[in-house]
Amino acid sequence: MSGTLPRLACTAAVAAATVLAPTPATAAPEPDPGPPPASLAYLLTDLQNLYRKAEQATETYNATEEKLKKQRTETDRLNRALARARLSLHDSRGAVGRLARQQYQNSSDLSPYLRLLLARDPQHAIDQRHVIGRIERERADTINRLTGSERKADELARKARKALDEQLALTERRKRERDQVVKRLHDVEELLASLSRDQLAALAEFEKNGITKAQKKFMASGALSSVRRPSAEGDRALRYVVRQLGKPYEWGAEGPKSYDCSGLTSQAWAQAGAPIPRTSQEQWKRLKRIPLAELRPGDLVVYFPEATHVALYLGDGMVVQAPRPGAKVKVSPIAANPLLGAVRPDPSGKPLRRYAPPKLPENATDGSDDGYDSYAAPAPDTSAR
Repeated sequence: MSGTLPRLACTAAVAAATVLAPTPATAAPEPDPGPPPASLAYLLTDLQNLYRKAEQATETYNATEEKLKKQRTETDRLNRALARARLSLHDSRGAVGRLARQQYQNSSDLSPYLRLLLARDPQHAIDQRHVIGRIERERADTINRLTGSERKADELARKARKALDEQLALTERRKRERDQVVKRLHDVEELLASLSRDQLAALAEFEKNGITKAQKKFMASGALSSVRRPSAEGDRALRYVVRQLGKPYEWGAEGPKSYDCSGLTSQAWAQAGAPIPRTSQEQWKRLKRIPLAELRPGDLVVYFPEATHVALYLGDGMVVQAPRPGAKVKVSPIAANPLLGAVRPDPSGKPLRRYAPPKLPENATDGSDDGYDSYAAPAPDTSAR
């Protein structure tokens, strides 16, 4: 990582030198050829590595934040349980106090034996004393039990508060790590902004050609089987992501105006009525893995060894994804990134008997928005000329 920015700076310098180098006065002007292929390869490789690291840091932060939400919920629950335990103990102690006061108010200087001999109904007096004694014992048992419950609730709440503090500290550390990576990415994007529109277009074309080559190789391998129909839930998830096409990528976003990769897939399946984990790593870890040959629309395709990127399978070797900053939710070839595998959120879901794929809007496929044009400086204003 330490050599990334210097190398990118050199790449940008080479790209700029291509168009800024002086030429003889007699030479005819030539079109800007853009940076040489080697420079494009370096720039694209380093940029993709930074996108990947930033997405990994973001997914890790998102997972930590999800755990923080759960820990907050558990801490609140235990604090409420502790409050109820203390209230019950307070009420029981109050009842015992009232019983004691009643006994004191009904007492006299006569001994219990003498009061029993003088009673009009000795048996009733014996029964009454027996009942009072039993109530006293029950109240004492209740207090002992509630005292134990209070101690237990207090211990659980204390541990939960400690775990919450630790999770807060971890979440803050993950956020700093993510922000550091994103800052490095912003530095690279500033270098991209120094390139001309023609150079950015050449970079996009270079990347597109690489994806096309990878897709042809993948499809020729026979890894995918014949067309399959989605489940009812998968169909709903797929139609949801299709409705999000064209919305921008944003770190950590879960919609409805913008998404990151796993924010899109998790919201799609939540809308389908089958909630799944929030992050791509958890989706890969906890959902049922399936062979690529069994892919059906609605399944999730996971990328990179660390499972840092995810897309939703559309069919015919294509996926819907929220790709990266500067780009929008779009349809891409399944081999647009290095494949890790696939998972199915609804393994027990039965394929639909009849299925009509959702209609895609125009310019939804990869190449309609490569994301690099967002770095280009605005065109010069020629209206006054």
